[in-house]
Amino acid sequence: MTAHHPTRRSILKSAGGVSAALALGAGGVLGSASSAAAAGDGFGLRIVDRNESDYRMWYYRFATDAIGWNPGVNVLLPDDYHTSGRTYPVLYLFHGGGTDQDFITFDREGVRAWTAGRRLIVVMPDGGHAGWYSNPVSSNVGPRNWEHFHINQLLPWVEANFRTFAEYDGRAVAGFSMGGFGALKYAAKYYGHFASVSAHSGPASLRRDGGLVAHWANASSAALDLGGGTIYGAPFWDEARVNADNPVQRIESYRNKRVFLVAGTSPNPVSWFDTVNETQVLAGQREFRAALDNARIPHESYELPGGHFIRRDMMQRDIDGIVARLRKA
Repeated sequence: MTAHHPTRRSILKSAGGVSAALALGAGGVLGSASSAAAAGDGFGLRIVDRNESDYRMWYYRFATDAIGWNPGVNVLLPDDYHTSGRTYPVLYLFHGGGTDQDFITFDREGVRAWTAGRRLIVVMPDGGHAGWYSNPVSSNVGPRNWEHFHINQLLPWVEANFRTFAEYDGRAVAGFSMGGFGALKYAAKYYGHFASVSAHSGPASLRRDGGLVAHWANASSAALDLGGGTIYGAPFWDEARVNADNPVQRIESYRNKRVFLVAGTSPNPVSWFDTVNETQVLAGQREFRAALDNARIPHESYELPGGHFIRRDMMQRDIDGIVARLRKA
């Protein structure tokens, strides 16, 4: 799948001293509010690059005080968005960690095909190479407040600029690996935001095995994102922050939600990264599922052969389940 790369096609108009960025939509026709209006600034976000030329995949890059660089987002629209006048449910889909992971990850993996013919908007933002969907305890490279960016800026910006159901039953959150953790975290911490949550090889337990996942969050963010800063604090954790973020400590917050979990059972024994990651994912998801069962909270979960990778058939199954759970367009 070809990644949707940015190009600049914007017209700056000034009205009454207020600047608004308007972009040419599909076919070079300026969108209208009733069909596909060009998105504007707001909620602490200033659009610095955009491409609204593709019929389905619209790209934006923002300047924001929450992040020390300009994060991007892909917004994937339903096939009939420009013609139907409908309002749609929305999925926030989060990428995993690593220097090769960003807001284009799921376009590379096939999200256009997974959503073809389905009335669902999919929002895929940057989350940092190791941002852990968090506001870190410390950063030596300027702000990296991904949680604030996603929840307090991006989510209301999407709802102001696209025809979405701005309600509990109108939103889902999902992700892979680090993004799966982010989805579980946001769904619990912001209970009223998301009616469906999905973790594809996402860790669900921060404290098990001596706090291995929390330590990994600290180490990876220090190396890749924070210039030696940490997500949870070192050598001593901000315990309240770990408690608030840890899915297995927030079990009641998953009640009345659709919960979808995927973990691999046979990581590549030659790959240290694959083995450590998916072994911990599987153990943490089993702990999480047991706690859900004890609380009589239903969930849909899969243990499948293989290690730490995006299972496209499970993404397809998940998206179809999300569409079934959320309010219909």
